[in-house]
Order: sequence, then C-alpha cells, then structure tokens
Amino acid sequence: MDGDGASRGQPMLEKRASHRERHFTAGEVVRDVIMGVSDGLTVPFALAAGLSGASAPSSLVLTAGLAEVAAGAISMGLGGYLAAQSEADHYKREMKREQEEIITVPDTEAAEIGEIMSQYGLEPHEYGPIVDGLRRNPQAWLDFMMRFELGLEKPDPKRALQSACTIALSYMIGGLVPLLPYMFISTAQNAMLTSVVVTLVALLFFGYIKGRFTGNRPFTSAVQTAIIGALASAAAYGMAKAVQAR
Repeated sequence: MDGDGASRGQPMLEKRASHRERHFTAGEVVRDVIMGVSDGLTVPFALAAGLSGASAPSSLVLTAGLAEVAAGAISMGLGGYLAAQSEADHYKREMKREQEEIITVPDTEAAEIGEIMSQYGLEPHEYGPIVDGLRRNPQAWLDFMMRFELGLEKPDPKRALQSACTIALSYMIGGLVPLLPYMFISTAQNAMLTSVVVTLVALLFFGYIKGRFTGNRPFTSAVQTAIIGALASAAAYGMAKAVQAR
C-alpha cells in the first residue's frame, strides 16, 4: 500500500515541479512607456494641428514640433525621476520610523502582526509561532511590517533613472510620429491631413497594445486612446482657427 501510494504521489510531485508561474512583473516599465508614448502622440499632434490651423508653413510646424518634443521629453523624464525618487525617499522615512517602533514598542508591533494575520482568517494559535519567529529576526520583522502593515514595496535603487530614461525616450518616439508628414510635405494643410491619419493609426495600435499589457479589452483601449488624441488635436486646431479669425 505504501509503495502504491508513493507511486501515485510521484506524478503529482512531477506535475508540480514542472509548473511554471507566468505573471507579468514589468508593470512599472509599462506604466512609464504608456505615459511617455501617450503624451508624445497627443501633445505634439495637437500642437502641429493648431499651428496648421493658423496657416503656418510646414517648416515652422516641424521646427516648433521638434522643439516641443525635446522640451517635453526632458520635462516628462524629469517628472518621472522626481516621482520615483520621492517614492524611494518616502520608503526610507517610513522604514526608519517603523524600525524605531520595533525597538521602542516591540509588544505593540508584535500585536499588529497578529491583527494582520487575523485578517487572513488565522487564529492566535496558528499565527503565534509566526509572530515569535519574526521577533527573533528583526530584519524580516521590519520587511513584514513595511509590506503588510504599510503596503510599501522596497523600491529599486535604479528605478528613478530608469523611469526618467524610459519616459523621455517613449515621449520622443511618440512625438515624432505626428511630425513625420511635415518632414516630407511642404504644404502644412496637406501634411496635417496625413498626420491625422498616421497619428490615429498609431493611437489605435498603441491603445491596442496597451490594452493587452494592462489586461483591459484591447479594442476598447484602442478606440478610447484614439478618441482622446483626436479630441486633443481638434481642440487645438479649433482654438488656432478661432484666434486666427480675430
């Protein structure tokens, strides 16, 4: 019987050993890419459409557009860097405060571990050994409190620079798309019509990819992204026409 039980259990162990967890773990990078590309596609597109509506020549639209892409990439990258750096600074402050509480009021902090465990349906006799184990390991105790009490994950030390570079590069790539027609078509109005088509296609494609990565419906995401870009450019074009009429 024991041999048969072991032979039956062996395939289950092999099945478990061959199982591979497949989770998407690059959420922060995708968020930075989405932020950079979406702004890069819409802002220069709206600027080019607005200048075209004011009857500016293609050369002027292109010059202004490239200047905006450069300035926007720097601004967006700097914003991403400061945001990530602020998160890292916040984590350090909270970790220092939590570390002091573990030293000064250990019983209170240990009771908080029990409160956290009870939220997962564990009884005192079940989480008691876990509390004792964490109290014997101050670093693990600190990591546990940071994650489960405060809901904070330790940030990557390279996160700020990576975020800045990712957002800036994504913004430049997205920003060049609506400006491409102005490089080859001398008449701003004709270039604008081509830019509308090219940018809307890019917005649809980007929205679809974004939906795939974020877990949303790809086609819904594509349509929403294209509509937002179209509304932004239409508003800029309308304002330019209104100012020109005066």
